[in-house]
Amino acid sequence: MHQDHFHQLKQNVKEIIVTKHFHRDTHDGFDINQIIDGKHSEYTHLHKWEENIDGHNIFRALQDKTHYVYSIDKNHKLIFLRAFHNFKEYKKFLEDKKQILHMIENV
Repeated sequence: MHQDHFHQLKQNVKEIIVTKHFHRDTHDGFDINQIIDGKHSEYTHLHKWEENIDGHNIFRALQDKTHYVYSIDKNHKLIFLRAFHNFKEYKKFLEDKKQILHMIENV
């Protein structure tokens, strides 16, 4: 169900943005296309819908113990926000809706 939600929204994506935070959080050579193309064999969870914050859909992918957080905003941009190697840090980030909104609205 959640993956269908992502794929429905993905059809209208006009732009893909990778934030500086995401670049710093991931290792060199990380291929975002694995997430975009839906390479399920690489991930425990892929396109798991987390919530809607002010019209912006937040998703997560989980690979090994790394949580990749991304959004399809209301302007149809796919934005890779952050990656966390620690579940508690990921949950703390998800709770800070103001920070997430700031990141999405200022790309």
